[in-house]
Amino acid sequence: MEKQKIETEFLNMLREYNRIVYKVISFYKDENNTLDDLYQDVVLNLWKAFPNFREESQVSTWIYRIALNTCVSFYRKNTRRPTCVEITTDVKAYTEENETITELYACIARLGKLERALILLYLEDRPYKEIAEIMGITTTNVSTKINRIKEKLKQISKM
Repeated sequence: MEKQKIETEFLNMLREYNRIVYKVISFYKDENNTLDDLYQDVVLNLWKAFPNFREESQVSTWIYRIALNTCVSFYRKNTRRPTCVEITTDVKAYTEENETITELYACIARLGKLERALILLYLEDRPYKEIAEIMGITTTNVSTKINRIKEKLKQISKM
């Protein structure tokens, strides 16, 4: 009976926070991997970690951390680097379809993996303290890195 309760809780949590998972994996998808590949890896890792979730942080923070670590690890293991990130239909449903967002996503796609993770969390209006917790760095480091990423995006957009 306990196993069924855990499965139900997990599936309810996944339904509620599915948008976060898709948003993260959309930043790391490339032409060699479908969203399904990354989604499956993220969900598997969430499932493995779910029984040990101590609720010391928000569920969304925990999901971001696992999703980001899974995507980064996926590319480290496969020694592939995404060359292009396109906004999928699933993600478009959550964002306004306009040229500015498309241009911003194209610029973000040119950033490194960790820079993309930071800017994703920043664009999600996550507090610096939560970003620091997710990324495993200090709040001051988050602030510094985000300012550098903003400058880098300005330079990329001018090209």
